[in-house]
Amino acid sequence: MALWRRLRALPTWILPVALGAVLLMLPVLGLDFSASRQIQLACILALLVSGLNLSLGYAGELALGQAAMYAAGAYTAGMLSAAGHTDIAVQLAASGLVVLAVGLLTGVAGLRLGSWSLAMTSFFLVLLVPDVLAVFAGRTGGRNGLSGILGPTLFGRPLDPTGFYLVIGVVLVAWFAVMRNIVVSRHGVALRVLKQSPVLASSMGISAFRMKLLAYALGAIPAGLAGALFANLDLYVSPEAFGFTLATTVLAASILGGTTSVYGALAGAAVMQFGPSQSSRFQEFALVFTGVFLIVGGVLVRGGLADLARKAVTRLDRAAGLTPQPASGTEGTADIPPIKGATLAVEDVSKAFGGNRALDGVNFRAAPGRVTALIGPNGSGKTTLLNMVCGFYRTDSGRILLDGERLEGATPHRVARAGVARTFQTPSIPDGVTVLEAVAAGRYSTDRASVLSAVLRLPGFRRVRRADREEAERMLALVGMGHLRGERASALPLGMRRLLEVARSLIAAPGVLLLDEAASGLDEDEVDRLAELIRRIRAAGGTVVLVEHNFRLVLDLADDIVVLAHGQVIAQGPPAEIETNPRVLGEYLGAAQEVA
Repeated sequence: MALWRRLRALPTWILPVALGAVLLMLPVLGLDFSASRQIQLACILALLVSGLNLSLGYAGELALGQAAMYAAGAYTAGMLSAAGHTDIAVQLAASGLVVLAVGLLTGVAGLRLGSWSLAMTSFFLVLLVPDVLAVFAGRTGGRNGLSGILGPTLFGRPLDPTGFYLVIGVVLVAWFAVMRNIVVSRHGVALRVLKQSPVLASSMGISAFRMKLLAYALGAIPAGLAGALFANLDLYVSPEAFGFTLATTVLAASILGGTTSVYGALAGAAVMQFGPSQSSRFQEFALVFTGVFLIVGGVLVRGGLADLARKAVTRLDRAAGLTPQPASGTEGTADIPPIKGATLAVEDVSKAFGGNRALDGVNFRAAPGRVTALIGPNGSGKTTLLNMVCGFYRTDSGRILLDGERLEGATPHRVARAGVARTFQTPSIPDGVTVLEAVAAGRYSTDRASVLSAVLRLPGFRRVRRADREEAERMLALVGMGHLRGERASALPLGMRRLLEVARSLIAAPGVLLLDEAASGLDEDEVDRLAELIRRIRAAGGTVVLVEHNFRLVLDLADDIVVLAHGQVIAQGPPAEIETNPRVLGEYLGAAQEVA
């Protein structure tokens, strides 16, 4: 265990760097041709799998087009080589740009159609590869394949087998460094938020369409690089190499290695490359073998080999006494800086779903420095109204204004960027992120840092990351959860997840904060903590709209109360007036119920 403690004290990047160095040194150690070829093919497959992990594992978007992107990269490199452009660096750059363009074009089409359309679009793209190649048979060789590919060079010098092996190794290591930097950055957390719920992502100012397209297009790049390397490995490419069998192999390797893992792609690719190659009849029963691996990875090894490795590390940490202890902090004492609250006006808003009229001529106004409560029985239209304010539903009639600017018709992520933040009845917390990361994700749209700056770790990215952490620490202190900053967010109890949602919404300093039953599921201490936080937000100048069933809490916090019943406003006024309103007592509390 002493050795394990020393190993865990090392920076986390040491092991990947060491493995990369070993990979690059293997030719020097006397690697034979057969083993060298298998390793090169495994590296090429790992590039394909990593691209799928980015779109499927992190963004939650099933796309089976890796084989088609692979073909595009291979034929781009092959045709360049056959035309005399043999420099592998040029071919890699060209293949990457071509597949990026293909990924953007097919991704836009698939995502615009919605639902499973991207999966189907990318699947049919794989089926179309032979036909597309046949149409341009004069350049691609059609169904007979592309021959005449010249040996690769690098900066004018021919590459021998060892040199080309090193090129493959360097490309693999470089791509995985790029992917790792993306995944552990705020963009990686945003992808996990998107996978958890596109609705949640939109409410945080993240464009679900653009983020899905980004993941799909970036995931195409390693496939293009892999295609260029494959074309130069055998100096021949044919349509048979890019069919349905390859697509299922990539999917099986992704699931077996772990879709939400950077290095799981390497493990899955190694198993799929070295395992089946031991069977002389694999080619005949390739789909059967692949199906078995899919079942093993999807059912028997849920989370893949990467998840098994994480669990093993956790057990070793526990045995070595390395389980992190909760950090102490000044809970609930952080200051809330002045908030520039906005005026939210709902004017004569109506909404019907078929024959059901959910809202009918609703009017209310929420002002800065005040808490406006929306109350009413279940089905009265409270959450529907919040969804309309946030842009998830379109109004049938009426206007929704934020400081005089119209919101109706705006997309949810634009409403969020305009300054409207909210929590949900059921807390939605992305899996695989810490409490600190979950709260920091709320700043994604308020302080920008490009993907390129995240990849290169530029000063601008470092500045934004530092600000994200500092603000997240402050928000966690406000809700009394600073000691949980390193815990897995999705494993928290319901009450703490609700408080975490409040912190995530507040971190963006919104002009209007919509709280949808935020006190539901909280214990008495947590309710008091939430109430005190809402008072401090109000005192700082924030605009709070509170949807709540805890009538006593509403009376204690609200400056104005709007009562809904059957989609209409039946009463509106200060707590003292609403508390004694006969119609409110009848519709909301029940005619026979007394208010204590």
